[in-house]
This record gives sequence, C-alpha cells and structure tokens, in this order.
Amino acid sequence: MRLLLAEDERSLARALTVLLRKNNYEVDAVYDGEEAMAYLGSGNYDGAILDIMMPKRDGIDVLCQLRRQGNRLPVLLLTAKSEVDDKVLGLDSGANDYLTKPFASQELLARIRAMTREQTVQATSRLQVGNITLDRATFELSSPTGRLRLANKEFQMLELLMCNPRNLISTERFLEKIWGYDNEAEINVVWVYISYLRKELAALHGNIQIKARRNAGYYLEEAI
Repeated sequence: MRLLLAEDERSLARALTVLLRKNNYEVDAVYDGEEAMAYLGSGNYDGAILDIMMPKRDGIDVLCQLRRQGNRLPVLLLTAKSEVDDKVLGLDSGANDYLTKPFASQELLARIRAMTREQTVQATSRLQVGNITLDRATFELSSPTGRLRLANKEFQMLELLMCNPRNLISTERFLEKIWGYDNEAEINVVWVYISYLRKELAALHGNIQIKARRNAGYYLEEAI
C-alpha cells in the first residue's frame, strides 16, 4: 500500500517515513501543499497523510481540491491544533480522520489501517488470469501445479499486470507506481524484475506470458 506523506517539519517527516516503511507501507514524502497536489495528481496512492499547516497550500486546501475533483482517496489530517472547530472543519472538508500532534506511533498506524480498511478488504481478493492466481493478502502466486510467495516489488509488478491484462504498461509507469518519484532506481531495474517474474511463471507452468514491446513497456497475455 502506497501513502503520500505531506509534512513540512522535515525531521518529523523523516521519522514517520521510517516508521511507515518498517510497517510495510511504501511512502513518498513532500514538504508543502503544492508538491502534495502534484504527487496526488498521479493517482498512484492508496491514502494520504496531510499536515494542515504547510507552506504554499495548507492541508485543508489540498483536501478540498481533491474532493472537488471527485477524488475519494482516504485522507488523514495531522495538526498541532486541537480545538473542536478545527477538527470539525477538517472532517467537514472531507477528511477520513484527524490526529493531533503529538501522537503515539501505534495510534497513527491504527488510524491509517482504519481509514484504508476498504482498500485492505478489497486487496484480500484474488486475481486470476489464465491458470495463474495471485492472492493479494498473502503475496502467494499459484497454479494447478504449485505455489510460491513473491517478494514485495515482484508482487506489486505482477498485480499491476494482472489488473490490466493485455494493456501495455510503460517502464516509467512501473517506476512511478512501485519505486516512487524520488527513488533513484535506474530504468533497467524494471527489466530485472520482469525477468524474475517470467521465471516464476514458468516454474508454475503458467499459461500466461509477460510480453515486451520495444521501447514502450510490458503487457500480460495468455499463451496460445
């Protein structure tokens, strides 16, 4: 699950990023409201954590624009303000939850789990293409001949392919969705993981194949 963290206090942002990654979230951190809107425009996130008091655009403004655009992304607001009116404003603007600083890390994690519960429930479903099944809850890949567990990024890549069978997905899209905008991963890392997945599909005698289109990307299709 990928989260956007928008927090202008950089030491706190770094600490929260470490905490979230240790708890198996993918995180992109930004430091002002304009950056937050730019990143959220990609549609790559399962949830957002927005500090209210940020430079350029505050968290309420970012939230309001998301909702005006019809974006129902789960949003948790962080703020040093504890007055009831501030909480009411945040919730009435479309926030899913509200957390006042300072807060305990376990409470933050619990609130993230709560606000993304619908996505988590959806993610427990299984994807199937051809004779291959991907269990989104356990990262397990299976076929009638066997099963194996995928590593995190292998799972994310195959999930993206299986959600979009026969649709071309560019290398840049994989990098943005899985490694994030700020990651320094080189473009050939996508090819490396595609190679891993092809071997794993072959080991399971899968009747689906990951095909490449030169200088364009990859797509999944059933073998003839």
